[in-house]
Amino acid sequence: MMQDQQAFLTGLFEAAVAAADPEQALRKALPEKPKGRTVVIGLGKGAAQLAAAFETLWGEPVEGVVVTRYGYAAPCTHCRVMEASHPVPDAAGLEASEALFEAVSGLTEDDLVVALVCGGGSALLPAPPGGLTLEDEQALNRALLGSGAPIGVMNAIRKHASRIKGGRLAAACAPARVVSLIVSDVPGDDPAQVASGPTVPDRVDAAAALALIDAWGIKLPGKVLDHIRSEASAAPMPDDPVFARNEVHVVASARLSLEAAARKAEAAGIPAAILSDSVEGEARDVGLVHAAIAREIAARGRPFAAPVVLLSGGETTVTLRGDGGRGGRNTEFLLAFAHAVDGIEGIHALSADTDGIDGTEDNAGAFADGTVAATLRAGGDDAMTMLSRNDAWGAFERAGTLFVPGPTGTNVNDFRAILVTKP
Repeated sequence: MMQDQQAFLTGLFEAAVAAADPEQALRKALPEKPKGRTVVIGLGKGAAQLAAAFETLWGEPVEGVVVTRYGYAAPCTHCRVMEASHPVPDAAGLEASEALFEAVSGLTEDDLVVALVCGGGSALLPAPPGGLTLEDEQALNRALLGSGAPIGVMNAIRKHASRIKGGRLAAACAPARVVSLIVSDVPGDDPAQVASGPTVPDRVDAAAALALIDAWGIKLPGKVLDHIRSEASAAPMPDDPVFARNEVHVVASARLSLEAAARKAEAAGIPAAILSDSVEGEARDVGLVHAAIAREIAARGRPFAAPVVLLSGGETTVTLRGDGGRGGRNTEFLLAFAHAVDGIEGIHALSADTDGIDGTEDNAGAFADGTVAATLRAGGDDAMTMLSRNDAWGAFERAGTLFVPGPTGTNVNDFRAILVTKP
C-alpha cells in the first residue's frame, strides 16, 4: 500500500478517535452538583482518561476509584487509578472490584456517584458470587471469548455470574444518586450492554441467559452453569426503586465517530458512505461482505462511484478454530478481506479498534490492499491457511502492515475504512 493511502486512512481513524475525546464527550453531560460528596467510579479501557477529564471539568475536589487495563492508566489528582487484566480477568481485577464497592459504601441521599463507563469493564472487574471463584470467572470468560457469540450474548451471560454487573454496582451506591456517563462500544449503543452494565440494569433474566447459552452451544464450566440456574443469579430489574433517582447518558459512540471520519474524508475531496455503525457477525464473514462491496465499486461503479471511502463500525466476533494463532477481530476481518481482493488495484483498507488494541497484541489493527495475499505467498505463506488457524496478526506482521497507534484513551468499538479509487 502506498504511504499516501495509509496516511489518508490513518487520518480518518484519528478523526474518529478525536470525536470520542473524553473531555469533549463529558462536557455536555455534567450533572448538577450535589449537597454532599461527589464520588467517581470508573471502569473500562478509557476510564482513567475519563476520570482525569472529569476532574478538570468538575472544578471541585472529588474522590473515587477507576479501573483500567494494564498500560492504560492516566494521572488523576483525586481519583485512585487501578489497573487489571483484559480480556481475561486476574486477581488485580478482583481487588479493584472490592475497591469500587468500598468507594460507594456508606453514602447518603445527598451524595452523588458519577459512573464513568466504557468498553472493557466486563473483564476488568471480576466479582464472582458466592460459591464461585476467580478461576471460575476466568474459565467463563475464556469460554465466551472463544464461542463466536456476539457481545450482547456474552454480556447477558456474564451478568448472571457476577456481584457487580447487571446494575449491581449502582444498587450498592444507594441511597446516593448515580449518574452514568457512558462511552458506548456496543452495536446499538444500549447502555446496559457497555461493560455488562454495572450501573445500568436490563430485563434479561436468567432463563433468557440459559436459552442463549443453549442456542450458541457455549460450553460453560459446570459450577458457573449451576449458579446461573439457581435463584442466586437473579439480577435487579430496571424498575427496582433503588434505581429511581439515577440517570444514564451515552456521551460518545461509534455513530458520532464515524460521522466525524466522514467529514474528514469529504473535506479531503473523497465522498464517504457510512454502511453501518453496528455491524456484528463473524469477523471473517464481515470481511468478505465488505470486500464484495469494494470489488463491485471498483469493477462496476455501484452502489457508489469511485473514489469513495466506505466506513463502518460495530463489534464482530472471532470463533477460535486453530491453535497458536495470534490476532483479534480487526486483523481477522482484514485477512479475509485481503484474500478476497487479491490482485485488485485501487482498494485500500484499515480496520482497527478505537481503543488502540486489537486482541492481545500491541496493534490496533492493520492495513490491507490487493497486494497482501501475494506478499504472503512470496514468503511461503497462504492467507487462507493462516486464517484457518486464527493467525491474522502473524499474517500482517509478515506483510509489514500492522497499525500500532498505541492506547487512545477512549473506546467506541471497531473502526473500518475502505478507500476505493479508480484503477
